[in-house]
Amino acid sequence: MQSYLQMRRIRQSVTEICSDSEKNIASQLPSQHASSNSSTSSSPPPLETGAGILSCASRLEKESADDSADDVFIVGWDGPDDPSNPRNFSLTIKLGTTLIVAMIAFVVGAASATDSAVLKQSSEEFHVSEVVGSLSTGAYLIGYAFGAVLAAPFSETLGRNLIYGSTMFLFMCFIMGSALAPNIGGQIVLRFFSGFFGSTPLVCAGGSIADLWDQMDKTYAFPLYGVTGFGGPVMGPVIVSYIGPELNTWRWAEWMNLFMATLALIIILAFMPETFGPLILKWKAKDIRKVTGDSRYKAELEVTHKKFSTRMKVALTRPFVMATEPIIILMALYMTVIYIILFTFLDGFTYIFDNVYHIGQGLTNVCFLGLFIGMLLPSILIYPVYKITAKDLVKVQAEGRRDLDPEVRLWFGMMGGSVSIPVALLWMGWTDYASISIWSPLIASALFGYGVLCIFITVYMYVIDSYEIYAASALTLVTFMRYCVAGGMTVAGIPFYKNMGPHWTLTILACISSLLVPLPYVFYFWGKKIRAFSKHAAVKV
Repeated sequence: MQSYLQMRRIRQSVTEICSDSEKNIASQLPSQHASSNSSTSSSPPPLETGAGILSCASRLEKESADDSADDVFIVGWDGPDDPSNPRNFSLTIKLGTTLIVAMIAFVVGAASATDSAVLKQSSEEFHVSEVVGSLSTGAYLIGYAFGAVLAAPFSETLGRNLIYGSTMFLFMCFIMGSALAPNIGGQIVLRFFSGFFGSTPLVCAGGSIADLWDQMDKTYAFPLYGVTGFGGPVMGPVIVSYIGPELNTWRWAEWMNLFMATLALIIILAFMPETFGPLILKWKAKDIRKVTGDSRYKAELEVTHKKFSTRMKVALTRPFVMATEPIIILMALYMTVIYIILFTFLDGFTYIFDNVYHIGQGLTNVCFLGLFIGMLLPSILIYPVYKITAKDLVKVQAEGRRDLDPEVRLWFGMMGGSVSIPVALLWMGWTDYASISIWSPLIASALFGYGVLCIFITVYMYVIDSYEIYAASALTLVTFMRYCVAGGMTVAGIPFYKNMGPHWTLTILACISSLLVPLPYVFYFWGKKIRAFSKHAAVKV
């Protein structure tokens, strides 16, 4: 709906200006044009900000009568304040769109964890062990990994809005199939495809936020997305906490996922605008061609557009070509370790809380609220980090540069984010005794949630700013690695906790995560030198 209204507004704007016979034609002539037959350039010049074209058809044709018929006029924004530019949307629309993207991430994230909350009931119905039953969660996460590889090129061809809406619909279809699955094999396959089509926000959300917010505003916009989006896997068990023990069925957990997805799809269709700038300019160019009858007006996306097969080849290969990048590998490793811990908690909370404190299946699922409350705590860091970022921007501009150094994005990780993870795991593991209040491991879980979100914000924002045009490929690799490994470890979680016990399991996880504590500090002090040796990272000069 919102995309349709955007298209109508653009068409109306083009028509109004082209019908104004009193316009100064000279001031409306394209500020950029390039002949496809030119000996000095084989392709149109890159689009410049403010190079908008809104021209009167017949007069412009007369003015350009001497031009080559093969000239291409690049259509751009109508100056820095063009209302069609997503960066110029009102604050209300930008915040609302960001929250819609976060809601999508929340819904598909919650679905990744709901099966674990009713694992006992599904295993009993299918007459399989809980280890086999946990394959449904693992398959969903592996589906996430493979779907994420394809999501970015589709969104950069068809636009964000269409991809969010269509994949949400397909996600709903497979979730419904999972709710009706007659056997464990069918459930695992259907959950894989649910994850495959639910993976869109994993790589597209960063692009959507970049479409809307400038580099300063992302300092608070991305954490807003992170709190809501990353909270999905944590809140999934809470949402369906008592469905298993009270209704004695696992299927209503899937129906709950379908209900949330249906609400999300309605909101996407009714309220979500298109934010992908190149696609909006393509709409604009199409309207100008229609009004003027001049086929030389093209959007940059149309002029530089590659075949979809070529884009897919790049999308499928570039992320793995970038596997030699130390920044990507280390950040992917960090996120992978965190996801191993987080998703083994889906099985491990039974051993940490229910087996020790005998609180029951439903209340054990409610204990995930501790993690979510902890994820809200990084919100208190937004203002001080924003002030630090603003100060850094002033320094950068004084040096004659325009863009912030990516290292300023590491502050969330350095402000206790990295340290809190191993501390929280040790605290939780060694106070997990019946003789010690249950509030102790619960508070520790909140501290873990704080650290998880801080690192999530740090990794995503640092990778996006470090790799700029290659950010989608970089995030694809980070996403692929962490979900593939987390999917496998989800199945291994039950034997791990059962054989090692929660004390030593959490100790081992704490020791592994402690090795990564220095990472944000290392990149803060030496990140620029590391990027200088990179083939793909951007070096701000």
